[in-house]
Amino acid sequence: MKLGFNEATCMNNSTLERDLELCEKYGYDYIEIRLDMLADYLKTHTLAELKSFFDGARIKPYAFNSIEDINFASPEKQHEVDELFLFACHAAQSIGNPYIIVVPTMREDMKDKSEKEVFEDSVKVLKRMAQIAAPYSVRLAFEPIGDPRWCVRSLRQCMEIINAVDLPEVGVALDAFNLYLYDELRDMGDIDAVPLEKLFVYHIDDCEDRPLRQLDHCHRLIPGEGIIPLDDISNKLKAKGYEQIASVELFRPEYWERDAESVIREAAEKTRRFL
Repeated sequence: MKLGFNEATCMNNSTLERDLELCEKYGYDYIEIRLDMLADYLKTHTLAELKSFFDGARIKPYAFNSIEDINFASPEKQHEVDELFLFACHAAQSIGNPYIIVVPTMREDMKDKSEKEVFEDSVKVLKRMAQIAAPYSVRLAFEPIGDPRWCVRSLRQCMEIINAVDLPEVGVALDAFNLYLYDELRDMGDIDAVPLEKLFVYHIDDCEDRPLRQLDHCHRLIPGEGIIPLDDISNKLKAKGYEQIASVELFRPEYWERDAESVIREAAEKTRRFL
């Protein structure tokens, strides 16, 4: 697998320019660019400049993060999501970024939605988004989020939706922390059931040893420092033949307070053993 860096890891103590410089320095293969950090970059640079950087660098773009709250959107929210999505599609085509991460809706009332309602809405929305993205040659990686506030939580539920969409442009973003957050990875057979051609993105992250009900995204850790069985996950992906990105995605405030270079260096050193 190839080493990737997700910009959430240093989102409050770095910039896109700095992340690119440091990821190139420490041998990352890919970067997942945050759309808000891309917007900041474009205040003083152009997409042509960004493409020129990638043309001459080792590191390459892999996925934009992220288009969120796609389910059960009001007309106003739908317009907002569509605008960001079209911006992402255009930017992705301009710099050769193949994937966009798509995230289900997070609201307290999502707990009241039935799985059938979520299934039907997600299939409809993903088909519509894939149609919009098609002219830009961009694929959508749908990511289940284990927390009960999100409407698509489990890998099983996510794959049922993706299989119903039945388009080659729609696959899954598999996140180790979100798999653990759902049910502590009691049944890792769900990973075996994901067809290789539908596995678009792998986020590799660890977490603190806390009761499941206490865990949140701020408790993520650099791979190898926590309790998630990353060796088991990586071995399953290797056996499947997956050779794409293993991207470090951390939302830990402690890492945002450190110098970005120290975090990016340490993440590279400690993640490589899982590749």
